[in-house]
Amino acid sequence: MERSSPAAPAGDRHWRDGARLAVSCALVFCAMCLLVDWDGGSLTLLRALLWGVLSATVLGVLLPPQVSAGPGWLTVRTPWRRIVVRTDALTAVHQHEGVSSHLVLRDVHGQRLELDPRTLAANPLLWHELDTGVRRSLERGTLRHGGDVLERLGHRIDDETGHAVFRASGLS
Repeated sequence: MERSSPAAPAGDRHWRDGARLAVSCALVFCAMCLLVDWDGGSLTLLRALLWGVLSATVLGVLLPPQVSAGPGWLTVRTPWRRIVVRTDALTAVHQHEGVSSHLVLRDVHGQRLELDPRTLAANPLLWHELDTGVRRSLERGTLRHGGDVLERLGHRIDDETGHAVFRASGLS
């Protein structure tokens, strides 16, 4: 009898597009700065290095976090750090509404992770992994705050997914 390998982790399927856009913007910024400086006759090696550092900063700001999930965990990678939270051992979930809505997850190990809920809505496999982990947290009794937040978010994601399916099928 052959053992099957564990399933590959679910990832943000739109991350590459966001990363490509961030790299393009940083390169265009660098090229335009170098071109303007060169045209003005003031381009030196030091100034070119400065434009390169500023372009790298633009890339760091624009690069979206890379989100992945697997059985019992959710990871967010930024250019500076990697945060892993155990979804099967969550203690609290909060959602901050407003201009930059974000979801805050905390686990029993003290890890804190912030995530844009639109990432979950755009990636049903990520949402499924998170939802499965949350159900385990509820079964174990570790999730004390925020079960209702995830339930509302789940309904909203399911509604958005249903509307997207109807639009794609031409039924709406």
